[in-house]
Formats: sequence, C-alpha cells, structure tokens
Amino acid sequence: MATGITIGEAARRSGCPVATIRYYEEVGLLRPAARSAAGRRVFGMPDIERLRLIRRLRTMDIGLDAVRELVDAMGRGGAACLDVRDMALAHLEAVRARRAELDALDRTLTRLTATCSAACKDGPDASCTIIADLIAA
Repeated sequence: MATGITIGEAARRSGCPVATIRYYEEVGLLRPAARSAAGRRVFGMPDIERLRLIRRLRTMDIGLDAVRELVDAMGRGGAACLDVRDMALAHLEAVRARRAELDALDRTLTRLTATCSAACKDGPDASCTIIADLIAA
C-alpha cells in the first residue's frame, strides 16, 4: 500500500488545483501518481516540488511545451543549465516583443480616447470618432 500526500493536500501545498494536477499527470508533466490500497492518488515531496515549479513557470506565461522542456532539463542536472538559460532568454525576448505591442496599443487607445473626449466635450457627438478612426485606419 502506497502512503503519502493526498491529491487535495498536494493541491494545497503546491498551489495547483486538483483538476490541474490530474491534467499534468494525464499529459505527462507529472509522473503517474502512486495509488493507495483504495486506488486514490498519493504524492511525495518530489511531486509537490515539481508541481510548484510547473505552477511558477505557468505564472510566468511559459507554455506547456516549454514547461515540459524545462522540467525534462531538470533531470539532466548541471549539463542542462545553459539550455535552461537559453530557454529563459528566448522567453524574455518574447515578453519584450509583447510589451512593445502592448505599448503601441496603449498609445493608439490613448489617441483614440483623447480624440473622442475632445469631440464630445460639449456633449455626445452624432458620430463616434473612435469608430470613424478605426474605419479609416
């Protein structure tokens, strides 16, 4: 009979919802859990640590394929350090590109709302300047 941490306790300790833990097991990010005599999943501290790592990577908006690569790299020890760094640098580039896109969107929305506010300063205008600007673009 396997003893260890229940899935509910694993969820509490890792910060991952129970359904997410089951999903990670299903897609192979987490090894299949041992089972108790009653057939319930039981986890150990290595599983909890892996779940914490996966959750942290996901909060950094790292996709599941990249998470899988990073988690697999853990098993290779120090030899994978540069691989992990390169993955982190690639993700940093993607984050910076998205930030640039969001900054451009911020400027566009600021301009559109300023035009609207100026046009409607004396009350609503018959035609929406934001719609007109978007159509003309």
